[in-house]
Amino acid sequence: MLFSHLRRGLLVGVGGGIAYGIFTLLVVTPLVSLAESFEPGHQGHQEATTSVVSETTTVVVSVGGGILWGIFLGILTFGAVYYFFEPAIPGVRGTKSYLLGMAGFITVSGSPWLVLPPLPPGVEQTVPTSARVLWYVIFAGVGLLACGTAGYVYNYVRDNRGRLSAYIVAGGPFLILIGVTVVAPENSTSSELPAQFITAYQGIVAFGQIGLWFILASLHAWMFQRAGPTTERDVSTERPESFNIRVDDFDT
Repeated sequence: MLFSHLRRGLLVGVGGGIAYGIFTLLVVTPLVSLAESFEPGHQGHQEATTSVVSETTTVVVSVGGGILWGIFLGILTFGAVYYFFEPAIPGVRGTKSYLLGMAGFITVSGSPWLVLPPLPPGVEQTVPTSARVLWYVIFAGVGLLACGTAGYVYNYVRDNRGRLSAYIVAGGPFLILIGVTVVAPENSTSSELPAQFITAYQGIVAFGQIGLWFILASLHAWMFQRAGPTTERDVSTERPESFNIRVDDFDT
């Protein structure tokens, strides 16, 4: 059973990785090149041979890197994590896939970006690299904790107070992210790039990451739908409410 989930995660990752690699090649890479053109001493043109090699390398790195990133996220999130934590994820199959994708985005990107937003090349930061890595890990962990707690709280409140109350209360754990930003160091930046360019770059990178997780979740939901309800375990049909046992279930 675990192998089938990992295989599904691999296929999902390949599909999402190809799309993300193409997006990186066609949209993000030109922006990076444009940002580098603002750096002092940048050469406006290169020799033809060097240009061909550079373009080939760019294609390989952009598309290949996107595929590898998609495969990593697909196997880890929609393979292993889904297999072990599927009963705790609210909703049915399709909903579970999209909620897991949302949690993945918050953990990997959204939460760390609260203190370390994506920046184009050439932007100097006051916080050193080692400290940025540490804070990225901290915020990724806090984002994961917030998502996991929100799912647990939703299931508990839904079974005792109803769905409307569950929706409201489930948003509470995400306030942890705001609290942690208070103690995070201020990361001042300086650059010769226009502020509008940096803002546009951040928006495009965020769009790419959201799109990647949406594609991964959509492929995962589609593959489950295609497999049919009898070929895979399904909490709504095959698994009893073992994770949401209520006291009145034992009343005689």
